[in-house]
Amino acid sequence: MESDSLIFTIFLIFFGAAVLATLALYARQALLVSYVVLGLLLGPVFEVIPDSYFVNQVANIGILFLLFLLGLNLPLQKLSKMVRESALVTLVSSLLFVGIGGVIASLFGLNILESLLVGMSLVFSSTIIGLKLLPTTVLHHQRTGEIIISILLLQDLLAIFLLQFIEVLGKGDVSWFAASFPLLAFPLLFILAYVLETWLLIPLMRRFDKIKEYVFLLAIGWCLGMAELGEMMNLLPEIGAFIAGVVLAKHQISLFISESLKPLRDFFLILFFFSVGAGFELDVLGEVMIPALVLAAIVLIVKPWIYRFLLLKSGEKKQRAGEVGVRLGQSSEFSLLIAVLATDMGVIGNDAANLIQLATLITFLISPYLIMLNYPTPMAVSDKLRRD
Repeated sequence: MESDSLIFTIFLIFFGAAVLATLALYARQALLVSYVVLGLLLGPVFEVIPDSYFVNQVANIGILFLLFLLGLNLPLQKLSKMVRESALVTLVSSLLFVGIGGVIASLFGLNILESLLVGMSLVFSSTIIGLKLLPTTVLHHQRTGEIIISILLLQDLLAIFLLQFIEVLGKGDVSWFAASFPLLAFPLLFILAYVLETWLLIPLMRRFDKIKEYVFLLAIGWCLGMAELGEMMNLLPEIGAFIAGVVLAKHQISLFISESLKPLRDFFLILFFFSVGAGFELDVLGEVMIPALVLAAIVLIVKPWIYRFLLLKSGEKKQRAGEVGVRLGQSSEFSLLIAVLATDMGVIGNDAANLIQLATLITFLISPYLIMLNYPTPMAVSDKLRRD
């Protein structure tokens, strides 16, 4: 019966996701919104899948693959160059978002730590929306794409360390050693990864590179193995997966691995976004609706303006600065992940977590429309703006 129940659960998720994704495409919406809505429908609304524990556990693999693939596209030299170029804009904007979001959250009765995490959730913009709605020519060849990728990259790195900090807080040990240990373990994990990659992984891949199935399996094993190694060193497994990608990025085989793993990543990410919706508590919807709308308005209106102002000050052209601001004017899938992890670790309460999730979902619904109505995208409503 358990097997049948598992198969039925997977059937409901992916059949329902296919139906809602079709409707989302007709409505020019981001597909990930349909996955969260499906979780809401099958979870708290109709309680078809009342216990989503298994889905939650499996869904986390999608985050590992997401960060692994991010690392695969970032050789260490390129990583350092992009970080230097966008560091000041990202740092100043992050401080402003934390301050604004923290003040708003505190006004609605959250404690200091919860307010800070709510503010931090506003820092991040969606990598999925930001890159999916960029035409390929802009993504790879134009300055606009370079700025967006640079800022998203730094935000992703900040998110990784924030997740690690939440993990430390959740364990109840906030000693100086516990707080600083990740700073020591992180470079050590990098060194171990480079040693294993140089003396074990690459020789094996070169020896059997014609057997694509073997390379595919080895890449999955490498990603999950480094994630497990990171966890053994008291780091988040997501950090291990990211490092696993970075050390491989300098090799040409990374292109094949990246393309091969994208369908697998998408499979697990569907489960992740479904689990976010399934875990949402509708009972507190009325309590967090007003503050969520306020936070969403800040993200959709103030966030693009802040990016525009900072980019203009850094020397970018007015039109480009405005476009980058709008394209980054939403919350992130990392905001959802922060809410889920912080709740699981007991760092924040359910009200704060639901506030972050609802505000993020509102921006996911509105931001794609703002982008598609004003700038070239592969999914533009206007033929004039539609560009692959």
